[in-house]
Amino acid sequence: MKTVRTISFLVFFSYIKCQTLQRSLLDAAMQHANSQNYLEENLRAVTSIMVAQFLPKLTYEKVQTIVKELLDLAEKCKSLKPHESPSECCHQLMTTFLEHICNNQGLADRHVFSDCCNTNNSARHKCFLSYKKDVAGYSDIFQISNPEQICEMDKENPVPVKEKYIYETSRKHPFLYGPTILTMSACYETAVQSCCREENKTECFQIKLEPIRKYVREISLRHQHLCEIGIKFNDKVAKAVEFVLLTKKQPRANFSEIAKLAMDIKNLHQICCEGNAVACVLGRSQLMNYTCSKQATLSSKLTPCCELPEPFRGECIINSENDKPDLSSLPLSRFTEDQFVCKQFTDKQDDFLQEFLYEYSRRHPELAVSVILRVDTVYQNLLGKCCKLENPLECYSHGEEMFQRVVRESHEHVKNQCDLHEKLGDSNFHDRLIILYTKKAPQLSAQELVIFTKNMAAAATKCCPLNDEQQFACMENSAKLILGALCRRHEAEPINAGVGHCCDDSYAFRKPCFDDLQVDATYISPHLSCDQVVNLNEDLCRAQEEELQTEKQKLLSNLVKQEPHAAEMQFQSVIVDFAHLVEMCCQAEKSEMCLQEEGSKLIKKCQSLLGG
Repeated sequence: MKTVRTISFLVFFSYIKCQTLQRSLLDAAMQHANSQNYLEENLRAVTSIMVAQFLPKLTYEKVQTIVKELLDLAEKCKSLKPHESPSECCHQLMTTFLEHICNNQGLADRHVFSDCCNTNNSARHKCFLSYKKDVAGYSDIFQISNPEQICEMDKENPVPVKEKYIYETSRKHPFLYGPTILTMSACYETAVQSCCREENKTECFQIKLEPIRKYVREISLRHQHLCEIGIKFNDKVAKAVEFVLLTKKQPRANFSEIAKLAMDIKNLHQICCEGNAVACVLGRSQLMNYTCSKQATLSSKLTPCCELPEPFRGECIINSENDKPDLSSLPLSRFTEDQFVCKQFTDKQDDFLQEFLYEYSRRHPELAVSVILRVDTVYQNLLGKCCKLENPLECYSHGEEMFQRVVRESHEHVKNQCDLHEKLGDSNFHDRLIILYTKKAPQLSAQELVIFTKNMAAAATKCCPLNDEQQFACMENSAKLILGALCRRHEAEPINAGVGHCCDDSYAFRKPCFDDLQVDATYISPHLSCDQVVNLNEDLCRAQEEELQTEKQKLLSNLVKQEPHAAEMQFQSVIVDFAHLVEMCCQAEKSEMCLQEEGSKLIKKCQSLLGG
């Protein structure tokens, strides 16, 4: 059995992109696999995840104080029977926790939550959730650059090192699911124990901790995005997303099994997004136990994962390889060539459309979820129109051509972006995105536009070198997260009607909507003189390369806001001159005088562009 478990851990760490974790780490992780009940042993840690995610400004010690008072309730939740819902059991835990916050002014900024505390239970919970923010600004004592400090903490008492990692990760990533934090804390703990025995601790930490940090960052964005879908769109959209993901991962499973699991997973996401980490951990454990009990009918790829205990089993299954489909079931043509399509669509619309989604997804595992949902939306709209006609078959028989057109158009747009990225290079491609999105969303600050487009440019750098099929899926998957963040920004502070329409109208067509968004003609820019737009402070000479790039791109964005219809070459001319001026003057003996003298020429060029 030990051999099987060792192989399983190797598979697990490979799946979660921790390929660089060494054998010593795997051996250390085995200690957790041999625990009788890892979840029970870590109930305090799971409860602390919930507290820190809701109250990120509390100190570690204050979080532990609250956890101590909640543990009795949490204990009752852990003895769930297979048929019991974790949400029912843990509801009282959340209610008690929120009451505790409202009744103890010293534990939190009660004035911040005063509006929440004045409402009833259900509204109170939603109110507290609205205050959750994914903030990267917290100090991190677990920086890889501080190995000696980490090892000293571990030497004094290894338990707080793991607990403090959970605390820091939870408060930085309030939407990251509890089971994932628990799993990554075990990865972190074993990496620390291994590296603190090494002579070159910094290098060891770099190799073993960076993959964990990267995975946490990426999966946190995915979890936040899934939560957004559940809140912003209806249950059908949230279930459809899970339906496609499951079908792509387990295409051999029959339709009814996928439908059941999709509903269970959608419900679990809702529990996890509500912030009850105890219910989330227990719910995922139940779900994974069920999945492993059905692995023979679900997927041939689950066996190594099902050898693991929770919480490792869940993370492994989620990141497991997609199985190969068995396409012996009904052909896809029955949805576009059968004369009884409209009867099935009218009698049981939801079931019929789910069957289409199931059959299409398992035949197209190479497509991103968003593209498949576009096809599904087109099919639904097609039947809605055709089934009202006298000869519906003639109308919906063109369905296959329409599906191909949706995929082709989505694919062509990605290819055009990647061709442009290859032609312009990273920096110039980023500049092009700044120009495009400043025109679409000029209400955003120049700083926000630089950061937002930087993420889009990074996606192109990552995805475009891949082969054609992978490139397409990679760009679509990256876009959904980046645009999701933009839409959350719009939700917090409305940007403009065009952005609002793209965010709210259709989840499936969100990316094409943003791609087609034009200049916001309603925007009237506050008039800025070139002295205000061009920053020629001497601090530029002390700035790092990345800061200079940001200043240059903020200038570009501000110029576009002033003259959105000017030719791109005019913007670029000012930007190139700005970069050249900074480089020249910062090497000059009297840099401040140089910036003033040469800067006046740049100001004149800027004035001619802005018509001043």
